[in-house]
Amino acid sequence: MSYVDDVLAKVIAKNPSEPEFHQAVTEVFDSIRPLIEANEEFYKKEAILERITEPERMIKFRVPWVDDKGQVQVNMGIRVQFNSAIGPYKGGLRFHPSVNQGIIKFLGFEQVFKNSLTGLPIGGGKGGSDFDPKGKSDREVMAFCQSFMTELYKHINADRDVPAGDIGVGGREIGYLFGQYKRITNKYEGVLTGKGLTYGGSLARTEATGYGVIYILEELLKDHGMDMAGKTVCVSGAGNVAIYAIEKAHQLGAKVVTCSDSTGWVYDPEGIDVAALKEIKEVKRARLTEYKKYRPNSEYHEGRGVWQIKCDLACPCATQNEVFTEDAKMLVENGCIALAEGANMPTTLEATKYLQEHGVHFIPGKASNAGGVAVSALEMSQNSERLSWTFEDVDSRLQNIMINIYHNISDAAKRYDKEGDYVAGANLAGFEKVLDAMLAQGIC
Repeated sequence: MSYVDDVLAKVIAKNPSEPEFHQAVTEVFDSIRPLIEANEEFYKKEAILERITEPERMIKFRVPWVDDKGQVQVNMGIRVQFNSAIGPYKGGLRFHPSVNQGIIKFLGFEQVFKNSLTGLPIGGGKGGSDFDPKGKSDREVMAFCQSFMTELYKHINADRDVPAGDIGVGGREIGYLFGQYKRITNKYEGVLTGKGLTYGGSLARTEATGYGVIYILEELLKDHGMDMAGKTVCVSGAGNVAIYAIEKAHQLGAKVVTCSDSTGWVYDPEGIDVAALKEIKEVKRARLTEYKKYRPNSEYHEGRGVWQIKCDLACPCATQNEVFTEDAKMLVENGCIALAEGANMPTTLEATKYLQEHGVHFIPGKASNAGGVAVSALEMSQNSERLSWTFEDVDSRLQNIMINIYHNISDAAKRYDKEGDYVAGANLAGFEKVLDAMLAQGIC
């Protein structure tokens, strides 16, 4: 058995009931196999694969808080500090009932390589809780966030670990978390990113992940002699990533015709109305059932179904494992030419392989949704310098970062005789940098 296969089997055996983590490790190991097998005995002696798949630190804790009825509630909190070879841990906090150790480990592992691809000095981490902010009052969310930070603050600071937002953690939650950190530590530092503009946040952070997805997709099309203008796009999701991917795609002349949330999806043949979507999701915090009130000619459907709509480009921006093999088949049959992941691992391994085998240009999330963490790192820089850059400056830096990511993953794929395989290219390019840093720093 090869070194790669041996360690993969051990990871799966050692981490039972964590299928998302197994999936993430399998994808990376399949891609980096040629790099490892070219010098297998050395990497085995250095236990590189064992070290890259074992978090440096994992903190799990209890989060008690009091609801509006005076009842004490208890949730689980977790922070996985996965790898700091190239910089302080960086990765979001997710507040959602689905959060468990396996999902956070998968996200943290992915974050290591995503952050490496940005070219910025940030390591990988992730955290969160099974707390659900939906349906909670502002006071209840504040009570939870303050209790959560009362434990988490012991393990983070501006030079050690800098969390950000993720699903369920937006501006409101970041504000409460930052306020409690400041209160406990008596320090005003850039310990969280995604902050409000009045207290150290960065312009363009809200838009960053969605814009980044479209910037890298635009560069891929240019590299293949195509243009974004005139393309029809299917997007899933209706959160920050989806909203701003739709906005940027429209700005570049494409037409996005779908979006979705946890209850259903919308098809608008005239193009999704971004202003209406923002009103529904960011102001009213309502469901997409409201969309038809704004656009009578649109269609609303319960459940899943976004990928059955004919499109040139696809951007899954909702959550992990939302594009299955049957969806991939529909995309291929409908003439989709490229897919860029806006969410973290939204496409199953089987669907990914099907798309690649049928000529669809596929950009994995660790490359295409790196815009959010890239601008988070730019927010860290602004905080350290006590400066605030303009929207145009941040947006320009973001666009350059995404263009560079595309060419780095494309070049890495070519170097290992995998031209056009952007999954392999992203894993190889991300892994190479982390590998070099780990070897340089000795056994740690």
